[in-house]
Amino acid sequence: MRQPADEPDGLVLQPRDVAFDWAGLPMHWIPGEPMATHVVNVLHLLLPEGERWFVRTFQEALPLITDDELREQVLGFIGQEALHADAHEGVLDHLHARGLDPGPYLRHVEFVFRRVLGERPGLPPHRARAYLTERVALIAGIEHVTAFLGDWVLNARGLDRAGADPTMLDLLRWHGAEEVEHRSVAYDLLRHLDPGYVRRTRAMFIAGPVLVRLWISGTRFLMAADPELPARSRPTWRGYTAAARRGLLPDPRRAARSAGRYFRPGYHPTHEGSTRQAVAYLGTSPAARAAAH
Repeated sequence: MRQPADEPDGLVLQPRDVAFDWAGLPMHWIPGEPMATHVVNVLHLLLPEGERWFVRTFQEALPLITDDELREQVLGFIGQEALHADAHEGVLDHLHARGLDPGPYLRHVEFVFRRVLGERPGLPPHRARAYLTERVALIAGIEHVTAFLGDWVLNARGLDRAGADPTMLDLLRWHGAEEVEHRSVAYDLLRHLDPGYVRRTRAMFIAGPVLVRLWISGTRFLMAADPELPARSRPTWRGYTAAARRGLLPDPRRAARSAGRYFRPGYHPTHEGSTRQAVAYLGTSPAARAAAH
C-alpha cells in the first residue's frame, strides 16, 4: 500500500457515529440554486443502497483476505460505509416530510444494487469467486469517483460563498473526508484478489457510464418531484456548467481527467486527494467532533 511522501502512514480507519439535525434544512439548501442542490441531492438517493451493497460485498470477501493489514483496513471501510448509509437516510426522511417522495427512484436504485448486482447463492465455488471479484472491481471504480467527489467538496469554497446550509456542508465534507481517507481500500482489495489490469479497467468502463446515467436520471427525478419548483422543471447541461463555473458543482473537465488517470498502468488511489487534508477536516467537523465525545 503506497502513500505519497508527504502523507501519513499507518492510518487506522475509524467509523464515526455522527448525527445531524435536519429540522431547519430548506428544500434548496444552496440558496437560489435548485438545480445545483438536486444534483448533489442525488447522493442521498444513491449512497444508502450503494454503500450497503459495498458492505455486503466486502463482508463476503473477508474470508479470502490473507493479509492482516488489508483485513483491518477492510473492516474499517465496512464500518465507515455502514454509517454513511445511515447518515444519508436522514436527509431522505426530511425531503419526504417536505413533500418530495423519493420512493420511485429509490426502488429503481434498490433493483440495481439488490437484484442486478446482489448476491447469487448456489454458484459453484470458482464462479462465486469470479463474480465476487467482479463486484469488488466495480466498487474500486466507484470508490475512485467518490474519492474525487470527496476531494472536490473539501475544497468547494463556492458552496460557502453561496451560503449553503452549514449542516448539509458538514455532512458532505465529513463523508467526503472519509471517502478520501479510505480511498485505497477497495483498490487494494481488488489487487489482492486479482492483480491484473484488464478486470479493473473493464469494471470502470461499466461503472463510470452507469453512475453518470443514474446521476442524470436522479437529478431529473428530483427536479420533477420537487413541490417548490414549477411543473416539468428539468436540469440542463448549460445550467450544470454555469453552476460548476461558480464552484457549486464539480468541473466536468476535472472529472474526466480524474477518470482517465484510473486507466494508467501505474495508478494508485493514494495519489488522488490528500489524506492529510481529510484527517484535518475530520478533526474540525462539528458532527465528527460530537461523535468523538
